[in-house]
Amino acid sequence: MTEPDVLDLWEHSVREHADGPALVSPHRVLTYRDADRLTDAWAAFLAERGAGPGELVGLAFGDPARTVLGMLAALKAGAGFTVLDDRLPPAARTALVARTAAAVWLGDGAHAPEGAHVPHGPAEDADATEPARPVRRAGGSDVAYVLFTSGSTGRPKGTVIERDALRRFAAAVASRLELTTHDRWLQVASLGFDVLIEEVFPAFAAGAAVVCREDTRALDAEELHIALARTRITVVELSTQYWLEYARWLDGNGTATPETLRTVVVGGERMDPVPYRRWQARQPAGLAHVYGLTECTVSSTFYTGLLSSDAEEVPLGTALRDVEISIRQDGRPVPDGGTGEIHIGGPLLARGFLDDEEATARRFVPDPYAARPDARVYRTGDLGRIGPDGQLVFLGRVDDQVKIRGHRLEPARVERALCEGGGVGQAVVFPDPETGTALWAFTVPADPAAAPLPGEAVRLTGADRDALVAPLEAQLPDWAVPRVLYRVSVLPKNPHGKVDKKRLAAWAAAASGAPAAASGAPAAATAPATAPVTEAAGTEQEPLGTVLALFREVLDAPALGPDDNFFDHGGQSLLALRLLARLRESRSGAAGLRASALFTAPTPRLLADALAARAVAHP
Repeated sequence: MTEPDVLDLWEHSVREHADGPALVSPHRVLTYRDADRLTDAWAAFLAERGAGPGELVGLAFGDPARTVLGMLAALKAGAGFTVLDDRLPPAARTALVARTAAAVWLGDGAHAPEGAHVPHGPAEDADATEPARPVRRAGGSDVAYVLFTSGSTGRPKGTVIERDALRRFAAAVASRLELTTHDRWLQVASLGFDVLIEEVFPAFAAGAAVVCREDTRALDAEELHIALARTRITVVELSTQYWLEYARWLDGNGTATPETLRTVVVGGERMDPVPYRRWQARQPAGLAHVYGLTECTVSSTFYTGLLSSDAEEVPLGTALRDVEISIRQDGRPVPDGGTGEIHIGGPLLARGFLDDEEATARRFVPDPYAARPDARVYRTGDLGRIGPDGQLVFLGRVDDQVKIRGHRLEPARVERALCEGGGVGQAVVFPDPETGTALWAFTVPADPAAAPLPGEAVRLTGADRDALVAPLEAQLPDWAVPRVLYRVSVLPKNPHGKVDKKRLAAWAAAASGAPAAASGAPAAATAPATAPVTEAAGTEQEPLGTVLALFREVLDAPALGPDDNFFDHGGQSLLALRLLARLRESRSGAAGLRASALFTAPTPRLLADALAARAVAHP
């Protein structure tokens, strides 16, 4: 008897829904029949170049739709796939390309490695003369894909997911969300992030359509809303912070989710119950709160209930089919309702980490309490309990690991990098207390003479800040680079002997948001919190004043000046989306302005000038 395979789900949808949409992009709609024939041709192309069971196909497209086609084609060739994230610094991309040792690379993005191929020609129209798909020889234990986690303790870990785990996962999510052939799932996750898997394969298992963007650029809340309505999306998955931005935009505009949208899947970080209840009271689209890890094939639990008024946490939900959740202390199950480390077992577990037996053995451990002699569980490092209603509840971390915009990070990795550059004797890194979307860093200079007075936190800007941030940007992804940096004389400790982060945050607050002058610059260069904008007269002053006020509001930096850089003062992608949304609300000339404008005009003055130029060009 033939072993079940993840492609069986695809082939069933091709047979039963051949003329229905499978992949929708701004320029093309591929039916299941079209996509099947095209990816057959791509699979033959890959097989001719050495792709097969046990091998990897690397994907580095700038086009999400081509990435999805490449994933399918790799599986059809019997190989697995890996997706290269275009946001990684060049050195990190080069290292990941070397580590994957892919048999062949497909891609046309600027981040594609040298020698990458682009299947083209007749394959785009896949006619009867196209070569047939190679005979599939892969088994359930062969690799389906390798995606890299954030590498919280050092270099990124490549998580190896097998074909049987992917098959079971796709079917389980399709069942839990009750997906049908009428559903349309919008692909919004960054390519290379494991949420991409959840956006694609459950939809294909159900014969639904995956709707792709034109490129990988992040959509702000308004653009997301327009895309959801225009493409008649029924399901979308958003990170916790992204969802909060969308919910805030909906409330601010007094509007509701599009009529066709039925489910918003949300996960990645702890969820505050207040906005969750507010959404459920106001919005017609339902919520599915999910929890999972790359090592366990994306999501493991789903919560879709109506949150009670007295709930202090939003539950993580109940386990998917084929997922086993247990709470343990020191490896032993705790009594019902007890608190301990969340362990995940079952056939959706990854094989382990790519070429890292030590890390695999440390996190994937034998399960002496399972009926199967070879059973394993994954130690998540998350604390939780299972309530009397069977719902899993998240209670924090066992270690110091944090989540930044959906990515896991052990701050020690960034702290070590800060100290390696010289000039820094000690460092501590943690998420900003207000939003949790950006990292703060507090550094103690190696030279005591350079330290501020005890109890003071001096904000670093200009050359001082650049000297610390530039080396990090060369080796870390954007979300792992601290955006707000302070210099202190000592890292205070709490009664338990750990760094007192609350006291550090209080020192920063005491600085009233005023950035420290760069080395060698006069202190008077820092504008006071109430400094008026007097740099321009006439028509320029009003837009600059508006833009500056919004910069200060979004960054919570009342002393920000007209020439202060957005990204030097804690700005990052989510805050950029918020700033652009606020600009559009207050200035008609900002309509259509994209968040990418902040990269070329990152100061209030430059952005105000850009708005003025737009007003002249489009009166």
